[in-house]
Parts: sequence; structure tokens; C-alpha cells
Amino acid sequence: MIYNIKEQNFESPDDFYEVLVNAHDGLSDDESRRLNAKIILLLANAIGNKDLLEEIILTARKSFVEQ
Repeated sequence: MIYNIKEQNFESPDDFYEVLVNAHDGLSDDESRRLNAKIILLLANAIGNKDLLEEIILTARKSFVEQ
């Protein structure tokens, strides 16, 4: 199965971003980092495909290492 991870793939990214940002309201930096970790693990569980998760991680990391 082919997954689209490099182009926008959902209808309202701004709505998603708003929910994500609002979830951090009132949290300390440490709590915010822990929330991000929990969100990542829940999303990884929902995806459930090791190869796809590795591709996502490598794609995200490239944006920091190949500058």
C-alpha cells in the first residue's frame, strides 16, 4: 500500500493545528513535551505499520539534518 506523507492529505489542516495548539494551553514546557510524546505514541499505534512509521520519522528528521 502506498501512503501520501509528503503532501497535504486532509481537508482542514488549520482546524487540526488549532486543536493541537489548544491542547498545550496552560501546560508547562515539560508537560507540553510529555503531551507531544503521548500524541506521537497514540498516532503511531493508530497507524500500526512499522515501515510507514519509519518513513515518517526519516522524512521528518531530514528537514532538520539537510539544511
